[in-house]
Amino acid sequence: MQARKLTARQGWGWLAAGFAIFRRNPAQLTMIILGYWLLIAFVNSLPIIGPVLATISIPAFSVGLMNACRDVDQGRGLLFPVLFSGFRQQRQTLLVLGVLYLAATLFALVASSLADGGLFMQSMIGSYRPSEEEVTSGGFLAAAQIALILMTPVIMAWWYAPLLVAWHGFGAGKALFFSLAACLRNWKPFLAYGACVMVFGALLPGLVLGLVVSAVPEAASAITSLAIVPLLLILAPALIASFYVTYREVFTTSETVEPAPPADV
Repeated sequence: MQARKLTARQGWGWLAAGFAIFRRNPAQLTMIILGYWLLIAFVNSLPIIGPVLATISIPAFSVGLMNACRDVDQGRGLLFPVLFSGFRQQRQTLLVLGVLYLAATLFALVASSLADGGLFMQSMIGSYRPSEEEVTSGGFLAAAQIALILMTPVIMAWWYAPLLVAWHGFGAGKALFFSLAACLRNWKPFLAYGACVMVFGALLPGLVLGLVVSAVPEAASAITSLAIVPLLLILAPALIASFYVTYREVFTTSETVEPAPPADV
């Protein structure tokens, strides 16, 4: 298989393509994603071991979500057990990916503690809730920037790795390398994709909501509550489906690559 090199314009359309997949089966896809959220929230609530188990299981659950998106994309029906299908495909290697992701995340958080003494790290793991003054302090912001810089290559390496393991039988190291290389090769479409998600997933809805609230300020809390729920139920499934679209557009088997033009005679 090969990772294609796409244009920024193609990356801009990934979110719209994800929304098109969501529209084909909105009820069942939303149900599966809600089930995933509730299950992860429950596991996270378990004392001490919960957050560790939740993080380690993310690669396997992500494969289940991508299996659901692929089934919808290919016109197949959905059943809730598809969410757990990742635990039946290369389960051991996916759990290894989860352990490595947990280790990389902890490393980034520990490194960030050099800037603020561990305040940002404690806030991220939920053991401490910083005050507004602490959040706006220079040390806290510097720690957040350090964590973001260190986590960027981690996210790129794990973006496609679970699918490369489950769908193509790659080992953990090979999957991480191919995923990182594919993301670096397509940094322009990913940059456009991120801008699209920011505009249509945050800025535009926030602007519209702000205008509505400013027109009816006495009902601000009710309007906000009513708007957030349908927004999450529409935007979140479309966003998750767009993760599958990035794979579908970037990776291709060698048999489907267009042949090279014939040499001049």
